[in-house]
Amino acid sequence: MNAGDIQGLGISALSRFAQSQLADTLKLRKPVEKLLYRGSKAGFQLVSASARLFKPSAGKGKQRLSHTSNSGLFDLSLSDEQHMMRDSLQRFATDTIRPQAHDADATARCPEALRLQAQELGLALYAVPEALGGVASESTVVTQLLAAEDLAHGDFSLAAALLAPMSVANALTRWGSDSQQATYLPAFAEDTPPLATIAVSEPTVLFDPSRLSTKARRDKSGFVLNGEKSLVIGGASAELLLIAAELDGQPQVFIVPAGTDGLRFQEDPAMGMKAAETVKLQLDNVMLPVEALLGEGELDYQAFIDFGYLAWCALATGTAQAVLDYVVPYVNEREAFGEPISHRQGVAFMVADMAIEVEAMRIMTWRAGSLAEAGKPFHREIYLARLLCAEKAMQIGTNGVQLLGGHGFTKEHPVERWYRDLRAVAIAHGGLHL
Repeated sequence: MNAGDIQGLGISALSRFAQSQLADTLKLRKPVEKLLYRGSKAGFQLVSASARLFKPSAGKGKQRLSHTSNSGLFDLSLSDEQHMMRDSLQRFATDTIRPQAHDADATARCPEALRLQAQELGLALYAVPEALGGVASESTVVTQLLAAEDLAHGDFSLAAALLAPMSVANALTRWGSDSQQATYLPAFAEDTPPLATIAVSEPTVLFDPSRLSTKARRDKSGFVLNGEKSLVIGGASAELLLIAAELDGQPQVFIVPAGTDGLRFQEDPAMGMKAAETVKLQLDNVMLPVEALLGEGELDYQAFIDFGYLAWCALATGTAQAVLDYVVPYVNEREAFGEPISHRQGVAFMVADMAIEVEAMRIMTWRAGSLAEAGKPFHREIYLARLLCAEKAMQIGTNGVQLLGGHGFTKEHPVERWYRDLRAVAIAHGGLHL
């Protein structure tokens, strides 16, 4: 039962009680009616996922994936395995994700059946080293980048929801200590990997991920976290969270299992990303052991953020391509004054600009991903790619709505949903990690 079901049952029970004679007898009718009003208006506090038991196992030493050999030349050719994977994911995005996207957006829920179907694809296995049950023997940043792009061609929000667990596994593989990897990573190689997510963003104006309001302090038993996070993908359903907080003046990341005392989730409706089930997370004196510090002091926090931007750029590219692929046949088939509207220069030039911008987004993102996979510095490249994707993704979404005219403003066509989702690229920090 998801958090939305629990909330609905709570409201239903209170409503039945308010209508009963017992409410008058106990003089509780007005307080209950007031609670019902507040509950239906703002939403009850979400119940977090029940804690999964992560069993520590014998460590096998830190498992770090080797980098691919790369001379520094940017090679756009894909391997046979990557082509096969893309064919499979593109069919999945077209046949499975897109038909469910409209209802998922309307209900603000990622369908459980879709999660189960996505698990069969084994995406998390690409993030887990072979020694811990996965299939990764070397860095697979580009392969995962391609997967994110293809899934986002089906739907931006659902792709983000499906990729969040893999993102946590990537971070644990990249920076986790021996004991952290042995405790958490084997679960991601199971038939039912844990739901997991990364919480970085905070509800502050002009949020800077390097200046965190969420604070961590040391105590005799480990750490205590206090603060607030926003736009946490699937937070209330997550069984494991990576939470960014400032420790001793420096940003760090902490491993927090669901059910930890002091974690509270609240609904936080947004204009887009609805199917990703984004919520607000409040941390009230969350006590963690010493082992909860990701990497035990060896974390490269800037790289942690940059790998997240790679994922967001890949999603933006895939959904921008979806907008382009949707409007091209529309403008060729839609007629005005006896001819297709694509014959008008204003329309044709706009479509051509969209095509150019999508390719620019793709090439800059792939370039950054290629450098990251080779273990080379890529901060400059992903910074430029994010600037381009944040600006052009919104512009492509806007132009897509404009080209559909009045239809673009309705939910009959998916472009309005993609337009709302693409606006998240400019403000997204964390959540995903390739």
